[in-house]
Amino acid sequence: MDSFIQDLFAERIGGKKFGKDEKIYKFEKIKRAKRAAIEANPGIQLIDLGVGEPDEKAFEPVIETLRVEAGKHENRGYADNGIREFKEAASEYLDRVFNVKGLNPDREIIHTIGSKSALSMMPSAFINPGDAVIMTVPGYPVFGTHTAWYGGEVFNLPLKKEKGFLPDLDEIPGDLLKKAKVLLLNYPNNPTGANPGAEFYEKVVAFAGKNRIIVIQDAAYASLTYREKPLSFLSIPGAKDVGVEIHSLSKAFNMTGWRLAFVAGNEMIINAFGNIKDNYDSGQFIAVQKAGITAMRNPSITDKIKEKYKRRLEKLVTILKDLGFDAEMPGGTFYLYVRAPRGTESGIPFASAEDFSQFLIKEKLISTVPWDDAGSFVRFSVTFEADGPGGEEKILDEIKRRLGSMKFIF
Repeated sequence: MDSFIQDLFAERIGGKKFGKDEKIYKFEKIKRAKRAAIEANPGIQLIDLGVGEPDEKAFEPVIETLRVEAGKHENRGYADNGIREFKEAASEYLDRVFNVKGLNPDREIIHTIGSKSALSMMPSAFINPGDAVIMTVPGYPVFGTHTAWYGGEVFNLPLKKEKGFLPDLDEIPGDLLKKAKVLLLNYPNNPTGANPGAEFYEKVVAFAGKNRIIVIQDAAYASLTYREKPLSFLSIPGAKDVGVEIHSLSKAFNMTGWRLAFVAGNEMIINAFGNIKDNYDSGQFIAVQKAGITAMRNPSITDKIKEKYKRRLEKLVTILKDLGFDAEMPGGTFYLYVRAPRGTESGIPFASAEDFSQFLIKEKLISTVPWDDAGSFVRFSVTFEADGPGGEEKILDEIKRRLGSMKFIF
């Protein structure tokens, strides 16, 4: 007997059809394929190159700060929109690491319970039915999901290899620009690893001012760069007049599960976000914020983390290039984004990146993430768990052995 509850779900999540949709999303397909591959191959390690989070815990000084601060009576209460010490540390961090000078901790910075929370809340501050948001694909979809829930339109700008995986702002139709309120960016980019220079951001600032569009730059990987000093959108003249930047402690400090980030930039946007946030949460645990302060005051932690990722990326680039992939070091992140092959010399076809990814899981016990949004590509992550550099070498050598057993056609 069907429950009356089935008739009461909101249309934004499927209405009466909620829970009955037989469509299986790619991440669920990956999970199912991994389980099946492990069951079918007992005793053989599945190498997970699809994980999008750090493989190690936070550094000991950060953990020790949490341990001490969690025991203090005065830290037991609500944090609301963040303790001032955290916002001060965030301002100092932006200055020290990204050369962003003089952000006011009280009016231009606010903490958030992870960057995902910020991206999911912000549409409610700006989007009315009929408004539009410009997003890049492939990319993290949560801002677009909430935009659609508020009756907004999402316009996807493809990130193409021939354009350096940067969006072509000139491709946006004029009628769309008239109703667009937000341009969402993410650089260094997940999944492509692209990391633009100041010239790109200068163009973005001019574009936003001309078209009266807010820029939200998701900078979750901002400090994980390999070719040059980390660059912040906010360091560009005029950037603070048109937008904000979201910085996460997850990737840079191995603090994914700690759920801590901050939004910085335009005072009016920060104020609006704070108003929305007041109606969503009561702030991250103060002890976690204190640990975040320790992290931001020790950016050398990120330098050590980058050394590991760079070492792994360089070895994986060499392996994939030798096998015919168009792999090259990314500008940032811990991902390699490469074009998927069309098939194998033995006659196995791949009609999409998803086909290739599923093949790797089932036949080679190597997990990756496929993207077919703007061409067929797969994302390899170097956040696999390994016991030191020696353990890394063993895993990377095993990847080379498994993939090297066949010839791919591109």
